[in-house]
Amino acid sequence: MLSVELHSHSALSHDGRDPVDMLLEQAAAVGLDALAVTDHDELDASLEAVELADDYGLVGIPGMEVTSAAGHVLALGIEELIPAGLDYEETLDRIHDQGGLAVIPHPFQKSRHGVAPHISTEQLANADAIEVYNSRLLTGRSNRQAESFAVNHGVPMTAGSDAHIAEMVGQAVTQVGADERSVAAILDAVRDGRTSVVGKRTPWYISFRQAAGGAKRRIGRRVDDLL
Repeated sequence: MLSVELHSHSALSHDGRDPVDMLLEQAAAVGLDALAVTDHDELDASLEAVELADDYGLVGIPGMEVTSAAGHVLALGIEELIPAGLDYEETLDRIHDQGGLAVIPHPFQKSRHGVAPHISTEQLANADAIEVYNSRLLTGRSNRQAESFAVNHGVPMTAGSDAHIAEMVGQAVTQVGADERSVAAILDAVRDGRTSVVGKRTPWYISFRQAAGGAKRRIGRRVDDLL
């Protein structure tokens, strides 16, 4: 089994803080086998992480968190940017056109752009996998909803730290029964449901700090845009 972080953010995200090398250092330090940097509607830092990952003894998985019209979708295994604002089905089609994997993060948390309130049950079940453990959920209720849905509809399950600061990388990981240590093998295993989830909740004060820091950076960038 490989330990894989499928949901993390670098400073390229509007609410991320740390550069790629710090995320890779943390992933290696906590014993992960692979890392996906999945910035909001950005791909460049993830591709940088893929290039550098081998230096840290890691497999780098390219990806991003796409803001579809219905909410957030993780696009894993892609190499070309997928535009924000497309409808849910077209977002999934664009991911699949690149041979990628469409994973739905925190689907039942409306405040964090979960897709479930805006799409049908059938549409959600058509995803390649559902994130059933997100370490940044404060109560765990949405995680339980996601797990129940995935089990009842036979959808593969993943976990993710949703780290926006480097020290939270690895808080929640997907254990993957991959045939080899490669991007293709990892994504194939997820697609086939050869996964289990392991994780613990991000401490509330760190979640608060991440959210506050993200808001501050968003305001700073808007000011820069106006100047």
